Amino acid sequence: MPIATFVSQSDNSDWKDLYRIGGVTALIAVLIAPAEVVINFLPGVAKATASTVTVAEWFTLLQDNPLLGLRNLGLLNLCGAALLAPSFLAVFSALRRDHESFATFGTILFFVGIAVYLSGNRAFPLLSLSRQYAAAATDAQQSLLLSAGQAMLTEGQSRAGILLIEFSGLFLSVIMLRGNVFDRVTACTGVLGNSLMMVVETFFVPPHGAGMVFAASGGLSIVTWYLLMGRRLLQLGR
Repeated sequence: MPIATFVSQSDNSDWKDLYRIGGVTALIAVLIAPAEVVINFLPGVAKATASTVTVAEWFTLLQDNPLLGLRNLGLLNLCGAALLAPSFLAVFSALRRDHESFATFGTILFFVGIAVYLSGNRAFPLLSLSRQYAAAATDAQQSLLLSAGQAMLTEGQSRAGILLIEFSGLFLSVIMLRGNVFDRVTACTGVLGNSLMMVVETFFVPPHGAGMVFAASGGLSIVTWYLLMGRRLLQLGR
């Protein structure tokens, strides 16, 4: 069935608002990657990031520049993940007509990944600890807070949630490839981008050497996928 025919056989109008919202949030999510790049070039950001190694240094950064500290702990990625929630739900709606069971499974994977990622991020708990550390009256209190901060940093290194999100994106992209709602370019871009980012998360964290090639290629493909997916969802919303 060609795409135009699918559009003419419109889904329930109750879903059209979701298509529009999902399309808009997917397009906004595209801005996360360039925002990260722009922030890196702001004065003092590279130096502050490079010098933040120990827990005490993280506490100092969070006290002196809370926004930069939160950003370095993944604040923009948290925003991006939240923005993609309505987008993936809208993709499920678009795919459910012909592949309901698979679309449901892929969407569930995404929301499980979101839950794992959001619960595992330690940006705001570390911000709270940094304030307690600044207000601590004794060395013993500071030592306890440093230990708690180290434990949080260690827990926050888990990439399980991101891997689940990328696997769900790969899974849904394969379903797009088998269906008639999204074109093959959109589907193939999603397959490529999510596959490359899964390789990066598994073998190259932080990216280095060949990992930088995988990360750059995967990131560009993911951004393109969001653009194409957002555009298609907006078309369906009309």
